Amino acid sequence: MAKLYYRYGAMNSGKTTALLQVAFNYNERGMRVLILKASVDTKGGDHIVSRLGVSHKVDVLVNPDMDILDIVRADTAAHGSAPACVLCDESQFFTPAQAEQLFLVTVDLNIPVICYGLRADFMNRGFPGSTRLLELAHTIEEMKTICACGRKATCNGRKVNGEFVFEGAQVAIDTVDAVEYQSLCPQCWYREYRAFLKRHPAHQ
Repeated sequence: MAKLYYRYGAMNSGKTTALLQVAFNYNERGMRVLILKASVDTKGGDHIVSRLGVSHKVDVLVNPDMDILDIVRADTAAHGSAPACVLCDESQFFTPAQAEQLFLVTVDLNIPVICYGLRADFMNRGFPGSTRLLELAHTIEEMKTICACGRKATCNGRKVNGEFVFEGAQVAIDTVDAVEYQSLCPQCWYREYRAFLKRHPAHQ
């Protein structure tokens, strides 16, 4: 039986690199994969790009109103056979309905799906898509990385113009408006959060 895998981790935990390695392994054996990315993630355009500099063209940029089951069926019809696996980058940006459609790809079409993404945003609040994936996935795997202090990083910090911020829209792609992200351990995340509240007491 095909399974839905959700592999999550903080920023810079190697999620995209792992996806590209999986795609390479399938392709090396003559097996075709279907690579999806949420269109809201404009970084890299129609490519996924790892921090190591490796990139791969995305097969479909998925808009919020698109049905992933339809995408997979159309891909199967176009190639005359189903993909060996569906790989999804930045899966936190899919809608809850699309997370359910990815689950149905495994159940109805018997095609394995491997999703990579964040569990929570810079405020430690779950993304709707990743929350649904965590509820539905047959297998959940954490991809680990470390904070600058050396502890295990499980949180994502957002910086704007070099300063940690704890307000704003849930989605803000890095490379836009001087936004950058840093993986943090819980201790460092709360230290920066308390410092932010001291600078901006109105947010308390």
